[in-house]
Amino acid sequence: MSAVPVALTRTATADVSVPLPAYQSTGAAGMDVRANLAPENRDDGLLLAPGARLAVPTGFCIALPEGYEMQVRARSGLALKEGVIVANGPGTIDADYRGEVAILLLNTSARPFTISHGERVAQLVLAPVIRAAWDEVADLPPSRRGTGGFGSTGR
Repeated sequence: MSAVPVALTRTATADVSVPLPAYQSTGAAGMDVRANLAPENRDDGLLLAPGARLAVPTGFCIALPEGYEMQVRARSGLALKEGVIVANGPGTIDADYRGEVAILLLNTSARPFTISHGERVAQLVLAPVIRAAWDEVADLPPSRRGTGGFGSTGR
């Protein structure tokens, strides 16, 4: 498996003891990314109320190579056990973005959830980007499904 170099820098207020995103197993497609909270939130964490959304800081910025995106995905354990998901999942970090990477979390459970400093909050997946080139035509070619939409192929 090949690796694509991605430039990364920590923010001025980042806690350098918080590990950078890392693969947790040899077969992992996504890297776990951790919350790197502002100094004033590190002791108590950030409270994510039921139904609330929050941008969780990571303490780093990246410069992706042109032709790539970084996808932000939920951690399955957080989603199953706590009901905490990526609000815009999967989120996309574009190659030309240079600000701090933030993880948009949503609490879908009925219980408050506290995001602790250094906690693994999401996964990052590096992916190639293929851009569309629209070809406007008078009619689309037929298909077996046709115009059947939501639920048309079964339950």
